[in-house]
Amino acid sequence: MEIEYKNLNNPIHAVKWPFEGLRLLMKPGFRQYIWGPILINFLFYSLAFWTATEYFSSLLSWLIPDWLSWLEWLIWPIFFTTLVLITFFTFTLFANLLAAPFYGKLAEKTEEYLLGGKPVPNESIPLAKGIISSMASEIRRLSYFLFRAIPLLILFIIPGVNLLAPILWILFSAWFLALEYMSYPLEEHAVSFSEQRKQVKNFRLGAIAFGGITMLGLSIPILNILVPPAVVVGATAYILSGEHKKANASH
Repeated sequence: MEIEYKNLNNPIHAVKWPFEGLRLLMKPGFRQYIWGPILINFLFYSLAFWTATEYFSSLLSWLIPDWLSWLEWLIWPIFFTTLVLITFFTFTLFANLLAAPFYGKLAEKTEEYLLGGKPVPNESIPLAKGIISSMASEIRRLSYFLFRAIPLLILFIIPGVNLLAPILWILFSAWFLALEYMSYPLEEHAVSFSEQRKQVKNFRLGAIAFGGITMLGLSIPILNILVPPAVVVGATAYILSGEHKKANASH
């Protein structure tokens, strides 16, 4: 899969694709692929919402040091927003672990639809093996996330430094969400996770914009149940838009 990176690196071009994914998801041919992810997301986000409402107030009081209490009116909303994103983001990753086989099929269906019914040129593998492979890929991405997220989370408990932690977390989250959802269409073309990271780095600005819109959608209750499958569709269309640009330029 050859990609026109310059085209994809335009943030204005990038942010429209999650919305386009939501539009395509409503088409009849896609509905059979989304019921499994919707059920999984509903269960995980219900648990995330309960966790957020149960523990956040005391956690935020602990994170904001006494010497900054006079700024609590300003800091509290920043920390609250960030911790809500952390909670829903974390539950999203575990939901994706279970939904990964569905998302792979959804990316394949999206590409076939956008290419006018032309099947994705990938090797046919047994269902059970495909499920195991999808979940194994998700675990690799989860490991990549944890090795980078844990040091960032530690910054939240370091006085003074924790003022920058929300900004760093939001940027990292946007970047990782782009990697997460673009992995499904790229894996349909047997692109390894290490190669995926190299390719996406070539349009980092667009990827962060794409991931930022995704993160915003995941933070909205009820809508976030539909966001993950919609973003899989959107990520597939986004990458194909770059591929088609490349193809057209070569003629």
